[in-house]
Amino acid sequence: MPNIHPTAVVSPKAEIDTDVKIGPYSVIEDHVVIQSGTEIGPQCVVHSFVRLGVGNQLHAQVVLGGLPQDISFTGEETWLEVGDKNIIRENCTVHRSTNPEIPTRIGSNCYLMSYAHVAHDCQLGNEVVLTAYVGLSGHIAIGDKANLGGHVGTHQFIRIGTLSMIAGYTPVRKDVMPYCLLGGDPVRHYRLNTIGLRRAGVKGGRYRKLEQVFRHLREGGDVESLDGTPEIDHLREWMMAPSKRGVYGFLQA
Repeated sequence: MPNIHPTAVVSPKAEIDTDVKIGPYSVIEDHVVIQSGTEIGPQCVVHSFVRLGVGNQLHAQVVLGGLPQDISFTGEETWLEVGDKNIIRENCTVHRSTNPEIPTRIGSNCYLMSYAHVAHDCQLGNEVVLTAYVGLSGHIAIGDKANLGGHVGTHQFIRIGTLSMIAGYTPVRKDVMPYCLLGGDPVRHYRLNTIGLRRAGVKGGRYRKLEQVFRHLREGGDVESLDGTPEIDHLREWMMAPSKRGVYGFLQA
């Protein structure tokens, strides 16, 4: 049997693996799936229609699967899906989607720090870091290994690219390019995310080519002809994909 504290309230309709731990005063509602090795701290709430993967850690007072904060939502069965080995710290909230066909998703190995909020229909990749008090509005797509600084606020329907990093307190109203640092006033891309790229193994010739492409784009160059490395191919595809809000420009050298 799972290790469930006697004060926890757990629905008999929840599917819970045998080595899951559920802390004091936590509530697990109907139609919840919690897989092996997941630990749920005290006073957490996992609402209906949530799937939690393997080895997740929920710290105190996390709330997952709340109803979308969208006045057009009429109560359909929609889901939140969380991957494996995520750390979700105190008082984080993540809402399920408005679309029955596409759940709100959090990938694997993400780190959501205290008081971060992920709204309905967001799609987070793997190894994403949301620092304390980050607020994601609805319908935001975030690529792998992106890092959002403390108190970042976002407009709905934006894209935040792979291995990008956003400075703390930045209001983000447009798309953020992959591999770049974003911040300042006015908000701009101001250089490559050198440290993040190095940690991800993008260095040497691959980094230098990406640096050349960044300068090319900053000087107004096009993206259609870009190729040469997996990073450049991904950047070209990302830049050519539809954007609802537009893409931030560059801090000029």
